[in-house]
Amino acid sequence: MQTITFIGNGNMALSIAKGLKENYKIEVVGRDRKKLDIFETELGVTVQKELLTGFDITGKTLLLCVKPANVVEVGAALQGKARVLYSVLAGTTLESLRANISSDAVVRTMPNLAASVGRSMTTLTGDAQFKEEAQKLLGAIGSTRWLSSEKEIDIATALAGSGPAYLALMAEALADGAVKQGLKRDDTMAIMRGLFGGFGELIQDIHPALLKDGVMSPGGTTAAGYAALEDGGVRASCMMAVEAAYKKAKELS
Repeated sequence: MQTITFIGNGNMALSIAKGLKENYKIEVVGRDRKKLDIFETELGVTVQKELLTGFDITGKTLLLCVKPANVVEVGAALQGKARVLYSVLAGTTLESLRANISSDAVVRTMPNLAASVGRSMTTLTGDAQFKEEAQKLLGAIGSTRWLSSEKEIDIATALAGSGPAYLALMAEALADGAVKQGLKRDDTMAIMRGLFGGFGELIQDIHPALLKDGVMSPGGTTAAGYAALEDGGVRASCMMAVEAAYKKAKELS
């Protein structure tokens, strides 16, 4: 069974490890032994735990899950040369990763929050000889999409990486709207969750415009609500959200 070495033991590392633990051996590297023990407990399987300083990465398959600002510091603490480095760091370029962590190959990946339930939409780019392995590895936590450039993965970060926050805002706002009109909160939350669950299935095969047209009867309730969304600038705001997140990803690089 192949071993995946996690550099970092935060929430994203834990989410990905939960998806991988059935098919891979997990090794986790961090600064704090107590936090490594907590990582193992929350993961629910025995893992190899190592401290960061002086850790030898020679020949290892690394999954880098630290904060982007810590790449230089983390790289300086490692020894040897890895087989391949998979990075989940937003905006951190292949060039920067290669400059700070010695590895035969580098792949940037961008999972999202749904990794913890095996439903991440993960985008990837980097050294193409590892495309198949990368898709298999990250496919353990959901769907994958290989992109042809770093610009595209930064845009995808703004869409899929940040997307759960946007959808959470929409879910909360719609639920608050129903409560405002008089629906009880527990009923509202159950209905909202059912709405998002069903929509998630429908959107796999049907274009959003067709879904909208299929619900919107002439002069009906959906048309009235949809018009209110347009008046509120929801469409433009969503487009600006992706633009703002993409610009931030470029700044991080």
